[in-house]
Amino acid sequence: MGKADDSLELADGASVKDAWAQVSSDDLPNNTLIAVNMEYTDISHVLNEGDEVAFFPPVTGG
Repeated sequence: MGKADDSLELADGASVKDAWAQVSSDDLPNNTLIAVNMEYTDISHVLNEGDEVAFFPPVTGG
């Protein structure tokens, strides 16, 4: 996303998928890890006010 953090305004009942749609016009890659409040979850997780969402892209190394 090119930034360390951002604040979003989402409707009540919004999910991680809705948050992603607000910050990117691309589909979320299937192998992206998602965490809400430092606990891994999935794209359907419903968000609450003040939740912290993190997206972790796949990383390779050797």
